[in-house]
Amino acid sequence: ATMSKRAKKNVEAAGDGEPDNGAGPAPEAKRSKKSGKEPEAPVLYEDSPDRLTSEDGRPSSLKISSWNVDGLRAWVKKKGLEWVREEDPDMLCLQETKCAEKSLPAEITDMPEYPHKYWSGSEDKGGYSGVAMLCKTKPLNVTYGIGKEEHDKEGRVITAEFPSFFLVTAYVPNAGRGLVRLDYRKTWDVDFRAYLKGLDQRKPLVLCGDLNVAHQEIDLRNPKTNRKNAGFTAEERQGFTDLLEQDFVDSFRHLYPERPHAYTFWTYMMNARAKNVGWRLDYFVLSSALLPSLCDSKIRNKAMGSDHCPITLLLAV
Repeated sequence: ATMSKRAKKNVEAAGDGEPDNGAGPAPEAKRSKKSGKEPEAPVLYEDSPDRLTSEDGRPSSLKISSWNVDGLRAWVKKKGLEWVREEDPDMLCLQETKCAEKSLPAEITDMPEYPHKYWSGSEDKGGYSGVAMLCKTKPLNVTYGIGKEEHDKEGRVITAEFPSFFLVTAYVPNAGRGLVRLDYRKTWDVDFRAYLKGLDQRKPLVLCGDLNVAHQEIDLRNPKTNRKNAGFTAEERQGFTDLLEQDFVDSFRHLYPERPHAYTFWTYMMNARAKNVGWRLDYFVLSSALLPSLCDSKIRNKAMGSDHCPITLLLAV
């Protein structure tokens, strides 16, 4: 069932889901089988102990978690909420919920831990895209989308304003199988960057979510075979570089600039997760003004329930 689901997802990749990221690891796995060589032992990633103080010595006081759940209802059934309760973030951001608000499972809508819940889904397609934000404290204001109709009908962005920062969760569109949506993705990148810069001029921001790009070669297992695949094209990587050049910071790479094998997505095919043949597609991007408050940026790769794992940001605010 998993294979057929993934195959269907790739056929529909002009729309959504992880793009041809699924095709990334597969060719290499096939080649090694044909060559008759012994398969390499997987190099797994161990998340280091959490840093609980900022560079200037202040204790961590805010925890934000983000997870592409690859279908909210399925994720709930796979006990995703057990991880949430154990991690206990102050804000929880979810992407690829693929669930209309009227169909949300009671297990999550009734969570007393998060009295303030916000949902956004695709206007035109059920079971497609969608983001959510659950907060322990009420934001000053919440908005949906980025103010451009061509992007906002797909339910990809929620922005919450808090006293000292904005929190933006995003599910960035991928370029699709055969890069059929690459031109649209480039337009998105420009418009989204302008939106974020506008927010940043008002107060610092935290952007989290599935940004659907592995920025550098260190951010995926097989860079050489994926240069023309969605998520690792020169255009998408440049789009992310252009964002960082607007005074934003990839929090994980800021703290761990050369740490390899740190991935957040693995295709369901080819036993990729067990082999740690993955991609880092999920990020916490910060306004540089928040760097003094940064304690840690974590990849919780032991958490199961999706083809992505959750990530967590620790701040002293």
